[in-house]
Amino acid sequence: MEYNTERTTLKIPEYGRNVQRMVDYCLTIEDAEHRNKVAQSIIDVIGNLNPAIRDAPDYTHKLWDHLFIMSDFKLDVESPYPIPTAESFVGLPDEVPYPQKSRKFRHYGGVVKTMVKHAIEMEDGEEKEALIYGIAYAMKRNYLKFNKDTVSDSTILTDLDEMSEGKFKTEGIDLPHSKSFNIAPAERNTTAVRKKGNNNNNNNKKKKRRY
Repeated sequence: MEYNTERTTLKIPEYGRNVQRMVDYCLTIEDAEHRNKVAQSIIDVIGNLNPAIRDAPDYTHKLWDHLFIMSDFKLDVESPYPIPTAESFVGLPDEVPYPQKSRKFRHYGGVVKTMVKHAIEMEDGEEKEALIYGIAYAMKRNYLKFNKDTVSDSTILTDLDEMSEGKFKTEGIDLPHSKSFNIAPAERNTTAVRKKGNNNNNNNKKKKRRY
């Protein structure tokens, strides 16, 4: 009996030993045309064995790379993609640069920053003034999500002036009072109504007598 521990180690175990045997057979074929046909057949087989990989972008490129890996990079066939080498799989992959974002004013949200950039590029006029007011309104609303008490308009307009690098005309902007943004009382009332309803249900249940 032949044990797996006595067999050669599979390069890609996910494809199984039979696929590895097909690759080993392909290496022994001397006729180039026949060898290319067998290689294409192996690509079709491993593609059918792993249909999930078809969802990945450029999955056929990956299949050809896997074929060369299983052949220990010794297979001489015509590939529709650049033939990889063993050296290309050595070492760690290239580091992916992480987007660097400023932490300042992050409590206002990324959408506000995008709106500020868009407003800077607009021409002066009523439309731009309306957008600037909308940005200040959104900033005050977002600020109150972290500070439920209050915030002065001067704080919002000073931050807006700094975010726009002084390119906005913020004089005369009059924002609504902080209490008009506060939705907590309404939520508390809703919660109180729910609790009251639950208490009534509980009282009704208590009144029911069991015989």
